[in-house]
Amino acid sequence: MPRIALGVCYRGSVYQGWQSQPGGRTVQDVLEKALRQFADQPVRTLCAGRTDTGVHALNQVVHFDIEIERELFSWVRGVNRYLPPDVAVQWSRVVSSDFHARNSARARRYAYLLLASPVRPAIESGQAGWVFRHLDEAAMREAAGLLIGEHDFSSFRAAECQAASPVKQLREIAIRRHGAYWRFEFEANAFLHHMVRNLMGCLLAVGTGTRPAAWVAEVLAARKREAAAPTFAPDGLYFLGPRYDQDLQIPERTAAFDWLPG
Repeated sequence: MPRIALGVCYRGSVYQGWQSQPGGRTVQDVLEKALRQFADQPVRTLCAGRTDTGVHALNQVVHFDIEIERELFSWVRGVNRYLPPDVAVQWSRVVSSDFHARNSARARRYAYLLLASPVRPAIESGQAGWVFRHLDEAAMREAAGLLIGEHDFSSFRAAECQAASPVKQLREIAIRRHGAYWRFEFEANAFLHHMVRNLMGCLLAVGTGTRPAAWVAEVLAARKREAAAPTFAPDGLYFLGPRYDQDLQIPERTAAFDWLPG
């Protein structure tokens, strides 16, 4: 039975996250419905990283086993025929039976797109976060440096997080500015529920001058959610996708990467 991997791009604004829910409108719901229509049989997918309500993805990787055989390109064009305009399959691969979209991943990446402007977003509404204050780039970089490494990230973990351990290895936080837009990029071996949005809340507290950069180290050491800043909005959060061993030949980028500013 062939195992197929797909790269899926979606705008999460109108969806209740990735994971299928009873009576809920989720990305997994619409993808599996499209796969069922195309393959004429039920298809159950497993993804690289579950995204929350309102969160977008540029290269969500999923896999599934299927009894039928199709040309690889048809898993892109054929499935996209049944998908809504804000969800699209970008690529397809036949993978080995031991490939697992989640468990085979070596790292995961997120980006947060932020508009820093006196005026709220309009065209970018739902696709970018917003602050109306000036941001201190140097202070945010200093704070970000204190978070790099393997730590207990309990202070940045949602109460409903189901991860077995709060200890994660945060490998990189890159901060870039493109005009009025800021792009914050995060890479870790894995992320906790709401971890990136909670990191953003703290980095912006530093960037706007509400807190000094050294405060972030105190938040990390506290290991208590109440020590950190409020969870930031989901609007500008993008799951860039997982990283796998190169010999698996899983694409790490889609065309949507060139659209995201920064």
